[in-house]
Order: sequence, then C-alpha cells, then structure tokens
Amino acid sequence: MPKTEYYVYVIELSKKVFTENTRFRAANPQFNGVLECLYVGMTSKSPKERFLQHKSGCTNKKGHRLSSPIVQKYGLYLRGSLYNHIKPLATRAEALRMEKTLALELRRKQYAVWFN
Repeated sequence: MPKTEYYVYVIELSKKVFTENTRFRAANPQFNGVLECLYVGMTSKSPKERFLQHKSGCTNKKGHRLSSPIVQKYGLYLRGSLYNHIKPLATRAEALRMEKTLALELRRKQYAVWFN
C-alpha cells in the first residue's frame, strides 16, 4: 500500500471576504487591504483536487461537510507560488503544524489569512 503524503496549499480569496465575513475580519486585524486574502489548508489529496472539493461544497458518506464555506463562497484559485516550496509531509501532524506555520508567516507579511 502506498504511503500517504500530506500537502499544504494556499487559495486566494476574493477581498469581499474581508468586508462580508466578520469572523474573517476579526481574525486579521493586521490587514491593511494592500495584499490578498488567503486560505491555508492541508490535505492528503493533490491541492488541485482539494480546491475542487471546496468549490463544489461536497460532503462525505456520513454527510459531513468536506469544504470550507469561506473557500466555497470566496475561493478564486490556488496560489502555488506561496506553497510550492513546501515538500510533501509524512504525517498529518507535521502537515497541521506546517499549515499553522505558513498561515502565521503570511499574516506577518500582512496578508489576511484563514486557516483551521
């Protein structure tokens, strides 16, 4: 059985998310409107496949939502230039740590970022 690899990815969001979503705005007090609004996530699928899941609003067999409502409504496209330097990770725990690290790094650079 092939070993599972995990990927961190970044999706650019419409700037409408900042004006329309109070939770997103509250999470990003550093945002000055110059750079983009982003979503940072991690997945065991390809980033492209995961983006399509978000946009379709799909659910799993138990009816649990597999997509982020923020990405479904405001997601524009993948921003490979912000994550392609990150190699696939061996464990889910490593991927979760890297997701948070990247999200906070992008916030420090003045992007508005949503992550779990």
